[in-house]
Amino acid sequence: MLSAYRRVLVVAAVPAEREAVVAATGEHAPYLQVIAGGVGPAAAAAATATALVTAAHQARPYDLVVACGISGGFAANGVRAGDTVLADSIVAADLGAETPAGFASVTELGFGTADHTPPPRLVREAAEATGAHTGPVLTVSTTTGSQERAEQLLARHPRAAAEAMEGFGVAEAAAAHAAARGEELPVLELRTVSNAVGPRDRAAWRIPQALAALTTAFGKLVP
Repeated sequence: MLSAYRRVLVVAAVPAEREAVVAATGEHAPYLQVIAGGVGPAAAAAATATALVTAAHQARPYDLVVACGISGGFAANGVRAGDTVLADSIVAADLGAETPAGFASVTELGFGTADHTPPPRLVREAAEATGAHTGPVLTVSTTTGSQERAEQLLARHPRAAAEAMEGFGVAEAAAAHAAARGEELPVLELRTVSNAVGPRDRAAWRIPQALAALTTAFGKLVP
């Protein structure tokens, strides 16, 4: 299905995630560029913006951006290690302010947007192709390490499927680039789950399995 696009930018965080995607495509998808943009929303946004501007200057613009990698999953919503998730909303879950009434997002504060919505039809098609869960994927700058924090996130985002660190940065950069050029530039976020969001337990992480699942899932999106 990704071959329907002329050029696709795929943004992972670290080289292991990039290699997992490349393992799915080999030399059979020359329309893809896969980069490791760094950890966290700021690094992801900078790397995405740089790649988009460079491609535009070369008159080879992208018409789809995909944020991908491994993540934590919200077991309370049925997402387990090894599962695949496609974001139907890409949310900056900790971008805002603490107030006496609780957390207020940057949107509620009137300073911008705290979420981006991928094209629903594209999400549905990708989810059908990969067998993925769909739901909000939360972007955080500090990953969750306690049950209390997990419950706070779920209270604010009851449908949350996964937690990661880069998706909102990728989506924000793509939105700014598209607005500057007066164009449409859809964004997807694809995650495979290595651990449950909650108390930090590295012994329970399943990183190799999640990377293998990323290869499998991405392979179902290319010819």
